[in-house]
Amino acid sequence: MISVGIDVSKGKSTVCIMKPCGEILKPPFEINHTADELDSLVSLIQSYDEETRVVLEDTGHYHLPVSTYLASHGIFVCCVNALRMKKFCSQSIRRAKTDKIDSVKIAAFGITYWNELTEAYSSAITYDELRFMARQYYQTTSMFVKAKVNLSNLLDQVMPEIQTALQDQLSNHKLTEFVNKYIHFQNILDMGERKFTADYCKWAKKKGYHCNERKAAEIFSLAQNGIPTLPNSQSVKIAVSEAIRMIHSIEESRNTILAQMQELCKTLPEYSVVRSMNCIGDTLAPRIIAEIGDVRRFNNKHSLIAYAGIDSPPYQSGAFNATERHISKRGNAYLRKTGYEIMQSLIKHKPQDDPVYDFIQKKRDEGKCGKEAMIAGLNKFLRVYYGKVMEIYSSETS
Repeated sequence: MISVGIDVSKGKSTVCIMKPCGEILKPPFEINHTADELDSLVSLIQSYDEETRVVLEDTGHYHLPVSTYLASHGIFVCCVNALRMKKFCSQSIRRAKTDKIDSVKIAAFGITYWNELTEAYSSAITYDELRFMARQYYQTTSMFVKAKVNLSNLLDQVMPEIQTALQDQLSNHKLTEFVNKYIHFQNILDMGERKFTADYCKWAKKKGYHCNERKAAEIFSLAQNGIPTLPNSQSVKIAVSEAIRMIHSIEESRNTILAQMQELCKTLPEYSVVRSMNCIGDTLAPRIIAEIGDVRRFNNKHSLIAYAGIDSPPYQSGAFNATERHISKRGNAYLRKTGYEIMQSLIKHKPQDDPVYDFIQKKRDEGKCGKEAMIAGLNKFLRVYYGKVMEIYSSETS
């Protein structure tokens, strides 16, 4: 048997080829992630008469060109969890680290755990595309939150307490449209109360909002008593207008990405099942499917739970056996976040005869705190999800 250890970097990799007992067939050498050089690596691997397996570390997207290219040429490729590889490579007393040393250690990992190596699962292109779009969704969501925080900070300096005054009547686009029209409390004061009230009611009617003279009087009172800390200058007007424009632009991009995720999900057999589950709508359904991916790659429901990082591994030594254990959190953080949002939705809507919601309530009755009960509910949800989706694929193959 021959182990090919590849230490992956951005745009290039270091390769070491090893046999049992530490015999190095080919010392570490560098290759670039180009078709020509990967072709040379494929020819070298295929030139050996013995069974050969390639081992590399799962490093985000850097390893994908190598693993995809090698697998497409029929070569056994195993992508090892980065934490597991790090612990294996850190067993040495001396902390020497170079790409060449790492490639040797990765090759040694392949020899040591030869019988445990599993070939990288090749999922359908739809799942890969869906996962990619989900990452873009989270990136735009992060930008959207930062943009809203920035606008909130600006409003505290040009229209103090305006968000509190309008939160019941205006939200999202309604609030930003109001701010974009008036920009600064000084503009409201310059109009006078009667003119502002008439202008506000006219604006609200034109936009299709509820026309409320009492709300206009409340806003004018805020403008009289508020203390803006930024002047009513052109610079401030540009800053506020651009902050609002950025929020609308990012939100539009996020909605476009989400729409594409929904279109991709509709081509998958599990989409109808997920949408039929309580409290999972058009936003949560594509997100949960994107994070779980092809459920067939998990050996059982416990593997899916471990992938989410909500498993609690046993801890026992001698006569001691721990009963209170924390979840591992060694898994897909995005899956945990999405699952937690589903649990929040279940608690909010309280669906009748739902097994997951009933399980959450049962845990609460047993004295579990809200968060513990929700994690237990997520565990139950993933087991139900695994069973229902696997039943679809089983019926298709039978």
